[in-house]
Amino acid sequence: MKERQDTPPQKRANTESTAPTSTEKMNILDLLKNILPFVTPYRWLIGITLALTLVGSLMAQVNAVVLDRAVDAINALIQQPTFEWGSAVRILTTISVILLGKEVVGALVTFCQRYYGERMRILVSRDLSLSVVDKLLSFRMSFFTAEGNETGKLQSRIDRGIMSLSNTVNNFFIEILPLFTSAVLALALMFMANVYVGLVALCIVPVYFWVTYIQAKRMKGGRRGIFGGHQAVSQGILSIIESITVIKSFNREPTEADRQAHLQRTMTDLQLNTRKQSYMFNGLKSFLEQIGTVLIIILTAYLVLIDYPGMTIGKIMYHVMLFANVSAPIRQLHRIYDDMNDALIYAEGFFGILHADHEVEDTGSHRPARVKGDFVLDGVDFTYSNGTQALHDVSMHIESGKITALVGLSGAGKSTVVSLLDPFYHPQKGSIRLDGVELSEWDTHWLRGHVGLVLQKNHIFDGTIEDNIKYGNTNATHEQVVEAAKKACIYDQVMQLPNGFATHALQLSGGQQQRIAIARMFIKNPPIIFLDEPTASLDAIATEQIKSSIDAIKEGRTVIIISHNIGQIIDADKIYVLQEGRVVQGGTPAEVYRQGGIYKEIFDASARSMNVDKIASTIGQGDKNDKNT
Repeated sequence: MKERQDTPPQKRANTESTAPTSTEKMNILDLLKNILPFVTPYRWLIGITLALTLVGSLMAQVNAVVLDRAVDAINALIQQPTFEWGSAVRILTTISVILLGKEVVGALVTFCQRYYGERMRILVSRDLSLSVVDKLLSFRMSFFTAEGNETGKLQSRIDRGIMSLSNTVNNFFIEILPLFTSAVLALALMFMANVYVGLVALCIVPVYFWVTYIQAKRMKGGRRGIFGGHQAVSQGILSIIESITVIKSFNREPTEADRQAHLQRTMTDLQLNTRKQSYMFNGLKSFLEQIGTVLIIILTAYLVLIDYPGMTIGKIMYHVMLFANVSAPIRQLHRIYDDMNDALIYAEGFFGILHADHEVEDTGSHRPARVKGDFVLDGVDFTYSNGTQALHDVSMHIESGKITALVGLSGAGKSTVVSLLDPFYHPQKGSIRLDGVELSEWDTHWLRGHVGLVLQKNHIFDGTIEDNIKYGNTNATHEQVVEAAKKACIYDQVMQLPNGFATHALQLSGGQQQRIAIARMFIKNPPIIFLDEPTASLDAIATEQIKSSIDAIKEGRTVIIISHNIGQIIDADKIYVLQEGRVVQGGTPAEVYRQGGIYKEIFDASARSMNVDKIASTIGQGDKNDKNT
């Protein structure tokens, strides 16, 4: 045996099991920077939206300008010694044409602006979704088994992240940008008309924003709590759906209902407290807005009374309406800012996934012309992300073209060895070589194309039986699918179904689904086969049929099998016995049995549990009766 080798430090840093990705706290600028790469591909939509925003902002000031001119014109008309109806009609007609024309143009601009803005939101949402899916597919297994990355929590993090980020795009280009462009133009017009009135309007705005900032700062903790609550509730519901059979069999419906009720009550309290604070701050901001309006009215009225140059009765209405355009973002800001702060919380979790480059599965470039399947494990240690050390100084030689069985009690580390050989994980210490080359140097994706894996519980995808079998080889013909189904002893049952191979695979029983998974391996026809309790959910006759098929495919291949079935273990060329993550025995089945120890205990216990003596007696009696007849 070669001297134990540690994985190189630079490699080990990338291969150790890690905890859930830690996320940095984001501010609005960080949020926009992260969204920008998803928005820039649609710069033509941005250009259209910006142009429409400018036009819409200009249109928003028309009412104030028209009212200013109309009030002064009407006031001048009233001051004349004789009232001229002709002049009055011209004023009213002009006002009507301008305002109605403005509404028609404004409606068209608003429609186009919202359509193109919504189109951009939908496209960005699609790209965000595709990006996170691509990223998830590139992660190593340790990411998905780490605490905090349970299926329900990941789903909640992704779904709410995409929803909030796409809403941010909508808020920015459809809500915030038009409002603030209109506000800036209105403020500029106020300064051009009267600098003092403009200053009053300008002073109100920063006070309002300061209150909004304090509101966001104080409410951030509550928002984070609500976000965590949503994840917990989502995971809890998913757990109930997945465990519904066990829940009902133990009459634990009240227990699960109470657990969900506790989660919901906790989140409800957080939501109510957060909303209470939000409404208090929103009331204060509304008060500030009204204070601004009152100050504008008092100041403009005073300037008119002292006959300040350029100030007329029309200017009072002019400034009041312009300040309404300045305060429009203020009226909308608390809602938009709430959405933006929700987006900050959800974006941290979403971009925490998208930027977790350290979780991307490592891969080498080694692609030989032929894979022999000779594995050597040398002093391997492996610890899962939760801190459980599954393997301790494991060394074994899995010979090419031979059948190697891994034997041991549950939790001994057998499945962990298979996960390292596939490789779903990498060891923290020691080395694993395949055909003399470090496993970390192999092209992982290419290598898995030469490995067949059948687990105790295999996943069946949403699709037909044929689609599920062809998952092992997407280029397979229907004839090859039929042949694989026959080898997996599922063909006759499939043909009895009304739609045959076009039947939805999720409608099959657990044993039938297991045979579909075995058929995938047959159609893949790989040089290396990993079998982890492949017949655990099958009946005795099906197990014998599958065993015969697997025996046929084993020839000339490297096979690693994990099973509690003595009939499958005893056929192995070599067995390794694991106990508490350590190799304690190794050799041929007969040699290891003669050594005694844990393997003999397992073997004898299996024989006793099967009532081998009675079975042999029954078979013998049956043979005697057959001879007599």
